[in-house]
Amino acid sequence: MELISAAFAAFTVIFLIAYYVCPKRFRWMVLLLASYCYYIIICGKYVAFILFTTASTYFGAVFIDILLDTQKRTIKENAKSWSREQRKAYKETIRKKRIAIMLLVLILNFGLLGFLKYIPYASRLGLLLPLGISFYTFQSMGYLIDVYQEKVKAQTNFFKLALFVSFFPQIIQGPIAVYDDLAGQLYEGHAFDYDKLKRGALLVLWGAFKKMVIADRAVVVMNYILSDVHGFSGSYVLFAAVVYALQLYTDFSGGIDIVRGIGEMFGITMAENFRQPYFSRSLTEYWHRWHITLGNWCRNYIFYPLSISKRFLDMGKFLKKHSTKHIAKVLPGSIASVITFLVIGIWHGANMKYVAFGLWNGVVIMIAELIAPVTNSIKTKFCGYKFKILPVLWTFILVLVGYYFDIADDLSQAVYMLVKSVTDFHISDFSYGNFMAALKPCGYRTADFMLLALLTVFLFMVSLVKEKKNLMIRDWLMARKLPVQWIIIMAGIFSVIIFGYYGPGINPADFVYMQF
Repeated sequence: MELISAAFAAFTVIFLIAYYVCPKRFRWMVLLLASYCYYIIICGKYVAFILFTTASTYFGAVFIDILLDTQKRTIKENAKSWSREQRKAYKETIRKKRIAIMLLVLILNFGLLGFLKYIPYASRLGLLLPLGISFYTFQSMGYLIDVYQEKVKAQTNFFKLALFVSFFPQIIQGPIAVYDDLAGQLYEGHAFDYDKLKRGALLVLWGAFKKMVIADRAVVVMNYILSDVHGFSGSYVLFAAVVYALQLYTDFSGGIDIVRGIGEMFGITMAENFRQPYFSRSLTEYWHRWHITLGNWCRNYIFYPLSISKRFLDMGKFLKKHSTKHIAKVLPGSIASVITFLVIGIWHGANMKYVAFGLWNGVVIMIAELIAPVTNSIKTKFCGYKFKILPVLWTFILVLVGYYFDIADDLSQAVYMLVKSVTDFHISDFSYGNFMAALKPCGYRTADFMLLALLTVFLFMVSLVKEKKNLMIRDWLMARKLPVQWIIIMAGIFSVIIFGYYGPGINPADFVYMQF
């Protein structure tokens, strides 16, 4: 019962009806039932892993909160009899116990994730990677850390926490939610709102359009070239990388749109995960716009703790005495950023190409920070239209280089493809005759290439309007008269049915980030 299937659509409709029919105080139970039914249907026995994560997170957070409450009560009871040193010593004892509990739960869950994802022995034992394990593990551990840091109180209802961990639309590919943002919405029970239902359905339709009409059409020609990178010139390898940029964005963001749309139909607003990333003017900005919830998680729980740790603060103090003010300010944070991106790279997979992917992004951002005074000086001298476009193009090139590590089989092939794209590029390869002759075996007709080009332009225009006017296509549609709305909605539905790509080897249910 995949995300794009008649079975999943029927499943969602059934539980939507059940949700709004039930009394408000029981509606969170409907969501919990739906979430576990869905996960058991698609994962079977692997539901044991999400139960383990839920149970360990629940008890770890509750015990941390109990220790904190005990500390506050004990200090209050002994306020007059204890000296300042006694209070400080007692707090330190409790802090160590809370840290020990948190570390134990973190090690258990990230250890399980690492074992299943990176250790070949797991597959020899017949253990496959459960769907969504990275997403629900990151989400759960984020909640645990927030409880330790006293940002939120521990959830004392086990079943409510189970819902937060397993909410069925987002379980496969995110977005990674913050407890304070999502949990209350899951538990409160929303009144039926036709406008929200309609807006959610429109977002689902837009996501399905991006996934089935654009991404699944683009992946065919991309896979054809990548299946024989030695047989194609560098021009076509570069073309495949550019097509991958389109395919990855429409596949991942399309899936997230479907997820967020379903959530909105239940009255639940989930975090935005993409914000026109290819309009970024720097690699740092790109990572603030791309997979936003993963970036936020890594900043909150890896980058910030590293950058304010004693060693990094001491590094900053040392650099103040032995280097320039600018380097002392940015270098410690830049090193923390490199480490964070290294973690992001390893999260993508157990392969040196992903380590290179992480290092590429981290090192480029570090260099950009170190030379910022020079680049900022250049920007003040050149502020025309062309200069505004150039940073966007330059950033896209940097992003594209990173994508080579993603589409290659391994690190050596990624380097080979990068070199070939530069040294074996021929503009004549893109003449109509040469282009069609080279790519005809993939099953594409002229009409397919023209449609893909038109769809890319259409997507660009929609994204540009959102970027410049902050106007989403569904907001524009909702403001039109009802007959116009339904004409466009039906056109959208039929475009997915007619133009959705259903060629050999294409499964519209497959999403790039399902493997995580």
